[in-house]
Amino acid sequence: MIASVRGVVQLIGQDQVVIDVHGVGLAIAVPRTVLATIGAIGDTAQLYTHLHVREDMLALFGFSSPAQRALFELLLGVSGIGPKVALALLSAATPEELQHAIAREDITMLSKVPGIGKKTAARLVLELKGKFGVATISPQLSTNPGLLALNTELIDILTSLGYSTTEAQAALNALPADAPADTEERLRLALQYFGGV
Repeated sequence: MIASVRGVVQLIGQDQVVIDVHGVGLAIAVPRTVLATIGAIGDTAQLYTHLHVREDMLALFGFSSPAQRALFELLLGVSGIGPKVALALLSAATPEELQHAIAREDITMLSKVPGIGKKTAARLVLELKGKFGVATISPQLSTNPGLLALNTELIDILTSLGYSTTEAQAALNALPADAPADTEERLRLALQYFGGV
């Protein structure tokens, strides 16, 4: 996987940028929020990337932070959501706004995004609501961009151990604010929570 790209901005399009990395121009699809912060042609830029592999093509998607990339990858896990729709969602709102909309079950806001109807918005809420609650969204996310990916992984581990999504979320919410950003340590602390309940 190509995890990140750093190079000189060669071209800025409507929904993509071309980054020159040592003589190789990489076309990278990005949300509009990234286009606004990428800088100008000739500037050095770094994007956190997701390589999407299909039978007939490879596509590179770029994001301003690992947390934004993790949310994109989470959106791709929802049935009926492809990379273009996931990118449209991240273009329409910040990761925090999008997470709040899902946590609040705000189908009206989600269905305003091009490519998202009411059914798809409802599916988004149904499949992702348990992945993050209001307590795990901002401000922790903004101070630690990798926290969304860690928390998502931790919820998946706990649910595979037989805990419900609600129980897993409660254990996450009970983690101390200074809990290390390490999956094993966070899992140990979450399991201690269940031992004390």
